[in-house]
Amino acid sequence: MKRSKRPALSAAVMTCLLSSAAVAQDPKISNGTVKIGVLADMSGVFSDLSGPGSVIAAQMAIDDFVAGSKPPFKVELVSADHQNKSDIAANIARQWFDTAGVDMITDVINSGVALAVSQVTESKNKVLMVTGAGSTRLTNEQCSPNTISYTWDTYAYSNAHARIVKSLGLETWYFLAVDYVLGKSLVEGTSEALARSGGKVVGVVNHPISATDFSSFVLQAQGSGAKVIGLANAGTDLHNAIKAANDFGLTKKQTLVPLVGTITDVHALGPETTQGMVMVEPFYWNLNDKTRVWSRKFMAKHGKMPNFIHAGTYSAVSTYLKAVLTAQTDAPGEVMDRMKAGTVSDIYTESGKIRQDGRMVYDIYLVQVKAPKDVKELWDYFEVKEKIPGDEAFQPLSASKCRLVSK
Repeated sequence: MKRSKRPALSAAVMTCLLSSAAVAQDPKISNGTVKIGVLADMSGVFSDLSGPGSVIAAQMAIDDFVAGSKPPFKVELVSADHQNKSDIAANIARQWFDTAGVDMITDVINSGVALAVSQVTESKNKVLMVTGAGSTRLTNEQCSPNTISYTWDTYAYSNAHARIVKSLGLETWYFLAVDYVLGKSLVEGTSEALARSGGKVVGVVNHPISATDFSSFVLQAQGSGAKVIGLANAGTDLHNAIKAANDFGLTKKQTLVPLVGTITDVHALGPETTQGMVMVEPFYWNLNDKTRVWSRKFMAKHGKMPNFIHAGTYSAVSTYLKAVLTAQTDAPGEVMDRMKAGTVSDIYTESGKIRQDGRMVYDIYLVQVKAPKDVKELWDYFEVKEKIPGDEAFQPLSASKCRLVSK
């Protein structure tokens, strides 16, 4: 990916101070400043999905909050590249919390990174709002009173795909999965969901992250005879898998279902290559007037339409800042209580609710990529097939393994 030449994004760590004209030093706000850190993949396989776009989205949230609420405290934004390495991410988080005065971290795309940062966050008693990673461990075995899983998770995506795609008569599945936490979680979750809906998994092949040659993996998937090839990967790996599937003619007889595909992926590959793919999306820029207005502002700054991680980061930062203002403190426990007590209603969702396990529950969408002839303008790629109620998509609390959930 070509690195941005914008001065604000040229360094690994970017700081932008925003405040109202006259800032009162409120003793309940540590140092009179609320500091937010965007910890993202700035240059690796997930940089288009998160990266600079998440920084821009967070900055937009701060700008809108300061302009609209005129808070009696300063708001500061820092960002860094975790390089998809858990140890680097944990060290950055620790340094941010210990010496940089960061109150809340967001994005943390890559499940291994998110799980590591969640542990650091709880030990330092700060706040983590995960908008990039989708491991269900964040709200199950490794749930934390300091972590919110804000956007997606593998359970919701698996459940939605199994329920809807199965109804199209696509009952046999073969998985092409990345060999790390994300791929394993997607395969496990989707397999369980398929079993509940009467589907059948006929096989799985794993590939290393950042693989360069997908030919052997695609040929194994093609030879399976499965009606659906579930792509349990993301970023560059997903793109290469889709390209290889087209090159070998797999899409002529089998249906590709990217389990965590986004509009960023469709735009990068084009509707000619991705047409007909069925995906689950938490956010679509062309959904309504509110999403279109915000998304066009984002595009003017970033040069691309937002995906759900970008929109989710905007929403998470907005929700956090509003809770701080309402609570009149940045004390983590009180801010978390405020966020869990309220409802999220903004460009990302109209009725989001953060549960005791840290999972935000909200409606998501089943979409299908349009044929090129049906695309009316650039980025107009999706036909929304169904709105899936959050209570039907996300894991019910009754099945939770989280220590915070009252049984």
